[in-house]
Amino acid sequence: MVSQEQRRRQLAREKFLRQQQRRTEARRKARVRNSAIASVLGVIVIGAVALYTTHVLGDGDKKTEASAKTTPSASAPPSKAPDPCQKPAVGSVKKLSWKKEPAMSIDTSAKYTLDLATTCGDIPIALKASAAPHTVNSFDFLAGKGYFDHTKCHRLTTQGIYVLQCGDPQGTGMGGPGYTLPDENLKDASLKKHTYPAGTVAMANTGQKHTGGSQFFLVYKDSPLPPQYTPFGTIDAAGMKVLNKIAGAGESTGQGDGAPNATVVINKATVTKS
Repeated sequence: MVSQEQRRRQLAREKFLRQQQRRTEARRKARVRNSAIASVLGVIVIGAVALYTTHVLGDGDKKTEASAKTTPSASAPPSKAPDPCQKPAVGSVKKLSWKKEPAMSIDTSAKYTLDLATTCGDIPIALKASAAPHTVNSFDFLAGKGYFDHTKCHRLTTQGIYVLQCGDPQGTGMGGPGYTLPDENLKDASLKKHTYPAGTVAMANTGQKHTGGSQFFLVYKDSPLPPQYTPFGTIDAAGMKVLNKIAGAGESTGQGDGAPNATVVINKATVTKS
C-alpha cells in the first residue's frame, strides 16, 4: 500500500523528470536552429565573396552586376557629402541599338581623343587606336550617334578597387549597344602586377571573353584587377582632377560600391581625330 507521502514524492519526481525532458528538448531545438542560422549566414558570406571575385566589373548587358569588396556595417549610412557637380544639360538619352559591331572606319595610325563633357567638368581621354582599334572604332561610332549624351555614370567603387563606371544609357548597369567587342590590348605595358593604374580607361565586361559593349570605367587610384578588361585610353591631369572630385563625394551606400553621390552625367561625348 502506497502512503500519501510516498505518492506525493512519486508525483514530484515525475513532474521533475517532465521538466527536465522539456528543457533538454528545448536546448536540442535551439542547437539545431542556431546551427541552421550559422549555415545560412556562411552560404551568404561565401556567395558574396564569390560574386565579387567573379564579376568585379560587370557589363549588365549580359545580366551580370558587380558586388563591392566591402564588409557591411550595422550602423546607419553616413551623411551624404555635398554634390560638387552642376545640373545636367537639357536633353534625354537616345534609345539606340545595333545588331552587330560597326564597320572599321578609324585610321589606326592617327591620334584620337574622347572628350567627356560632364556635369562635374571635362574629362579628356587619349585613345589607344593602334592598340585597341575595335574598341576605339566603336566609341567613335557611338559618340557620333549621340549614344552617350545625357547618360549617367551609374557606379562608383571606393573600396578594393577605385573606379567610376559609365557608358550605360539605362543608368542601371544593365544597358549596352546590342553588340559586343573583342578583348584587346590585355598585355599593355601599363598593366603591371595585375594592377590598373590611376588614369586608365578600360572596358567593363561580363567576366567572359569578348563581352565588352559600351560600359567603361575610369580608374582614379591604382586598382588590383586581373588583365581581363581592355585598356583603351588614358586620362590627362585636368581630367584626373575632375575624377578625384567625383570620388571625393563618395557613393550612396556607404559600403564602398554604389551610385556616386555626385551628379555625374555625360552631357556630351565627342571623339576627335588629330
